[in-house]
Amino acid sequence: MIIGVGIDVAEIERFDAAMRRTPLLAARLFVEEELLLPDGERRGIASLAARFAAKEALAKALGAPAGLLWTDAEVYVEDSGRPRLRVRGTVAARAAELGVEHWHVSLSHDAGIASAVVIAEG
Repeated sequence: MIIGVGIDVAEIERFDAAMRRTPLLAARLFVEEELLLPDGERRGIASLAARFAAKEALAKALGAPAGLLWTDAEVYVEDSGRPRLRVRGTVAARAAELGVEHWHVSLSHDAGIASAVVIAEG
């Protein structure tokens, strides 16, 4: 059963400007593993913008309750290339309240826009 669906878009240039303007923003939005590629290089801004869009979409799928922490949701990619969500803390608690058992996530970025869709399934 579908419990919630969220979609979000982020203008990559605007997201990049916000990240540059506010040096501590990355630590408020992402866990360390999201910021780095497997080889230890810093992840590109388009990829980070898509991950931010996924977190916004996730919040919408959960009904956009107050008090969710950005770092309680982690976007990662399986070896197959499939994006996934790992939730803990405030996000996991809200998901449990709603009966969410599985997450589906899709990320994209093109033409200066990053987008994400998240489906919460029970």
